[in-house]
Amino acid sequence: MSHFFEPNSFTKPLFDQLKRHPKRIVFPEGEDERVLRVAARFVELELGVPILLGDRDRIFEMAKELDVSMNFVRVLNPLKSSDFQLFCNRLERIERYRGVVGVDAEKVVAKPHYFAAMMVQYGQADACLGGNLTEPTGVFRPLLHLIAPDPKVPKVFAVTVMTSDLLSNFGRDGVLFLADTGLIPDPKVDDLSSIAAETGMLAHHHMGRRVRVAMLSHSNHGSSRSESALKMVAATAAAREKVSLDDCVIDGEIQLDVALDPEVAACKLPAMSKNERADVLVFPSLDAAHISLKILRHLGGAESYGKLIRGLTRPAAQVPRTATEEMILGTAAALGVEAIQYRLLHPHG
Repeated sequence: MSHFFEPNSFTKPLFDQLKRHPKRIVFPEGEDERVLRVAARFVELELGVPILLGDRDRIFEMAKELDVSMNFVRVLNPLKSSDFQLFCNRLERIERYRGVVGVDAEKVVAKPHYFAAMMVQYGQADACLGGNLTEPTGVFRPLLHLIAPDPKVPKVFAVTVMTSDLLSNFGRDGVLFLADTGLIPDPKVDDLSSIAAETGMLAHHHMGRRVRVAMLSHSNHGSSRSESALKMVAATAAAREKVSLDDCVIDGEIQLDVALDPEVAACKLPAMSKNERADVLVFPSLDAAHISLKILRHLGGAESYGKLIRGLTRPAAQVPRTATEEMILGTAAALGVEAIQYRLLHPHG
């Protein structure tokens, strides 16, 4: 039985782009049958080269038991890699620069997530995807430690892409971008404006058209003067200064039903009744975003891809330990497309 769905409105364009520009995705937790199947499917679709970290003999034994092809799949044991000592030397230099002495570089670099982050930072892989067997902090910490931050983004955050053909009003094309779903518990105005602008541009890049961003609140255009509502008002104004109207329109502060249901918008905010449904939902807190994500996935049946980590100079993502193979594959493809954009912007690395 197939573990993957037919490409949807989000994944099909990703697959089409990657077939023209294949990329290398490193999976730090390679000893997972879901990752083995995803790697084989990634190759079958001609999307690029999967790189699995772990015990080589164990991974090939699992593949044989599962009858999964390992053609064009790279398998690396960090300790036995030809780059191991090079990465150790680089880590020592990084820590000295930060004023840290006495670090056991070999012990750190031997950890798959640190090794994977090094691979991406130094061009041995195009993107990194982990979390299928690990707590989120075990994924985020090495990435934040070793991959250079994007100076244009004040704080690193996460975006989850969701799709649904069954739920009504689910974005314009059955695709929604939710942010921040992973890293900033109580974002301030500057954080929210950056999250809105960056996620709007990410959605524009993936959707290939002008997108709408909704700055969500319990309030509609001043119906409440609460502190949280005023925070979203200020964040909306700041975010609009960061984007081009040709690429991204930012609405706020507004309620979720106004952002997604034109009939509700006509009743509550008639001036917005002719607007397209929002493509991006920016939440006032991590609690609100994470709870909404879980409701959509586990009660609404929406498909979920990511968390795509934003604010780093290289593409990376974290998936939950409950990730399906479809989720892992789609997230890997999204990272690959982000890597295409990175190569276009920085052709010499």
